[in-house]
Amino acid sequence: MDISGIDNLGIDRVIRRKTADIIVDTDKVLLVYDRVSGAYMLADKDTDSGLKTLDRYIGGCELLMTSNYKTGLIAYEKYGFTKDLRCYQVAYYGDIPEADTKLEIRTADENDLPLLIETYRLITADEMKKVVQRGSLLLGYADGELVGFIGEHLEGSMGLLYVFPEHRRKGYAETLEKYYIINTMNNGFIPFGQVEKDNFASLKLQKKLGFVQSENLIFWMVK
Repeated sequence: MDISGIDNLGIDRVIRRKTADIIVDTDKVLLVYDRVSGAYMLADKDTDSGLKTLDRYIGGCELLMTSNYKTGLIAYEKYGFTKDLRCYQVAYYGDIPEADTKLEIRTADENDLPLLIETYRLITADEMKKVVQRGSLLLGYADGELVGFIGEHLEGSMGLLYVFPEHRRKGYAETLEKYYIINTMNNGFIPFGQVEKDNFASLKLQKKLGFVQSENLIFWMVK
């Protein structure tokens, strides 16, 4: 199945980085399993084909993404998922931006884990450890003091953006995102992220930084 386009950048990423097992690939459906994140990812041209594929292949699935929002709505109820994330996909297709000299950047290592786990509670400690082990989290310093960080979720999307309260409203979130964009593009990938549909402040920031927003919503679900 052709997965070009912003809605399927997550699937494209795990295939291109060679961590995806392709389970089904037809002209109507693509289903993959990402060995890093443990997520199943589905793209389909019609909901009936997508659901028939899920019926056959996702027994025991704990984490699923569907780029067809309608398919996701039905799958969420049908397969007993309990939590969901409905979000726009955002992607940066521009030129590599110039680095902002506001911050010095380094890659987090295992010595940073206690602080990161204590500070950022939106992922589990085990997930944070895997992110750091993959070299996927950048720390930003101003005058030698850690002001925030940004990283890449296990399936490849931008996230884990955090600026310590005392350093907010100084433009550091924007600076961190620019460094993320530079790092991702230097590694040969399109920077992309997922923003909850009602997170208007984040959507505004992405637009300011030159990200394109998808017209459709994608659907993440977990048991």
